[in-house]
Amino acid sequence: MDRRRFLPVSKEDMQACGLKEMDFVLITGDAYVDHPSFGTALISRWIEHLGYTVGIISQPDWHNTDDFMRLGRPKYGFMVNSGNIDSMVAHYTVAKRHRTVDAYSPGGKMGLRPDRAVIVYCNRIREAYGSIPIVIGGLEASLRRFAHYDYWSDSVRNSVLVDSGADILSYGMGELQTTALCEALAAGIPAQQISDIPGTCVIRSVLPDGSFVECPSMEEVKGDKRAYAQASKIEDEEQDPIRGRTIVQPFGQKFLIQYPPMRPLTTEEFDEVYELPFARMWHPDYDKSGGVPGFSEVEFSITSCRGCFGGCHFCSLAFHQGRMITARSHESILKEARSFLKNPRFKGYIHDVGGPSANFRHTSCRQQLQRGLCKNRLCLAPTPCKNLDTSHEDYRELLEEVRQIPGIKKVFIRSGIRYDYLMASGDKQFLSDLVRYHVSGQLKVAPEHCADCTLDYMGKPHFEVYQRFQDKFMKMNQKYGMKQYLVPYLMSSHPGCTLQDAVKLAQYLKKTGHDPEQVQDFYPTPGTVSTCMFYTGLDPRTMKPVYVPRTTKEKSEQRALLQFRNPRNKPLVIAALKAAGREDLIGWGKECLVTPMNGRKPEAHPAGRADSGHGHGSTGKKQNAHGQHPIRGRQAKSSKTKYGRRP
Repeated sequence: MDRRRFLPVSKEDMQACGLKEMDFVLITGDAYVDHPSFGTALISRWIEHLGYTVGIISQPDWHNTDDFMRLGRPKYGFMVNSGNIDSMVAHYTVAKRHRTVDAYSPGGKMGLRPDRAVIVYCNRIREAYGSIPIVIGGLEASLRRFAHYDYWSDSVRNSVLVDSGADILSYGMGELQTTALCEALAAGIPAQQISDIPGTCVIRSVLPDGSFVECPSMEEVKGDKRAYAQASKIEDEEQDPIRGRTIVQPFGQKFLIQYPPMRPLTTEEFDEVYELPFARMWHPDYDKSGGVPGFSEVEFSITSCRGCFGGCHFCSLAFHQGRMITARSHESILKEARSFLKNPRFKGYIHDVGGPSANFRHTSCRQQLQRGLCKNRLCLAPTPCKNLDTSHEDYRELLEEVRQIPGIKKVFIRSGIRYDYLMASGDKQFLSDLVRYHVSGQLKVAPEHCADCTLDYMGKPHFEVYQRFQDKFMKMNQKYGMKQYLVPYLMSSHPGCTLQDAVKLAQYLKKTGHDPEQVQDFYPTPGTVSTCMFYTGLDPRTMKPVYVPRTTKEKSEQRALLQFRNPRNKPLVIAALKAAGREDLIGWGKECLVTPMNGRKPEAHPAGRADSGHGHGSTGKKQNAHGQHPIRGRQAKSSKTKYGRRP
């Protein structure tokens, strides 16, 4: 693809555009993919749309300043992000092992960005250009804006704004903040004097004017877990663009000031963003590496909405995108779908039309438009709010319009359906359309667990809601003579989940014949309510103690229970069952999860027959790891549904 369709990444590109100086330079930890699913492209194109020039330095060598000076000194300043996800999550598994593939790097190669990329990049910029204005944003900056627990160092760290030495932090979806910041910097206002922009954080030596709420200081949250939980509660409750207040957190003699969240984009603004002139491809510099793996899933996917009022406590979406929904117009989405037909790589299949939760297309209730979202309750869990607007009509009509475009063979929904929201609506027509037109054999849903007490800590609906949805989904498939299956995401070791809860989930998997190939162990990422529970052992909503599976041993046992059929997990499963007091599930009965370690099954003797001499009625013959007889080698057939887990 012609590199002139992309933003400048080198001096040669600048010269080709007739530019001697850039207004802004954006530095990122990801490869440059000019597609709206990549935050770097989205913000850079927005800056260009505002009338400024902008260049991109992607995955610079951080060992010296050379790459950071590739485009020269920008006129107004630098913008920095780590990429689409937190650099530590990108580099390490929940077991803190190095990942082997980086989906956001050329050829999937690891090692092209540093750990804690935002901090490292800002330090190099300061080394190269001194006091030039620096704005940090993206997921890593957004979720680490307050003092936060860092799982990888097992410590409470400063706000990333403090450690990076940047001037301003932009949190959330950043178009409107970026507009205000660009205008202020272009007007010559010193970065240290820019204030009161919603959706930003700054460090100041004096308290802000007007009203604010103060949360416990860095020193307090580092030394007192109860203070940490109190701070987490305040930070979570004030993330609302209508009723949210300015938050102040002291750091030594200075103050971190978070101004209230920026308002969501209007539908017209949202459409405008997605109609910017994206090349919709990775930069041609990556062709020799085979491109960027993360691009393949989003190339023919359409973002229809932002925000999520689902309220899952382990998810960072509410803390970043917010709980208020913004949706694109049908016209904008249909225009994007038609544009795929011009792409020679398009085979007629749209991978997704959705967002954080695909079937959220409007605000959860009318009241929030005037009052904001409720501070002390979730929209869906443990039961749906009586004021919840559950209509699926708009989304159903949108999907119908997209699939009727000539040349579109199939429109899938891969970003996930909130089945509890669908069940609350009772929309049979949407479920019918979903089954008939939008499932590719398997539909991903996220019950996460079957123990209601664990689900309460997760912020998820109770398990019977999933069971009712499963029943309706299967009956709808039977109605149309289709064989499609649910792929339930499951999570082990979430705060509040005991070994007994994990055993209960294993029993459910045994009963239903599900055999998960992958299970997601709870990953304590910055900025979530669940991470606060993990670190403090307290539920910040109630300040009551919560059980936390913390040791490597128990986390491994809980994970193994969900994959009890895997022979390699047998020792862990047996240890877990013994620790849970459930040795009744070790044996040969139909309810048992595993056989004993010796694998020997007692022999049933005819009445009056003497013992054969092998002791305890054993036949003396060995069985294999599956409890099969070595000669017959057969087991009763069972239906299994293989399913995986999101990375």
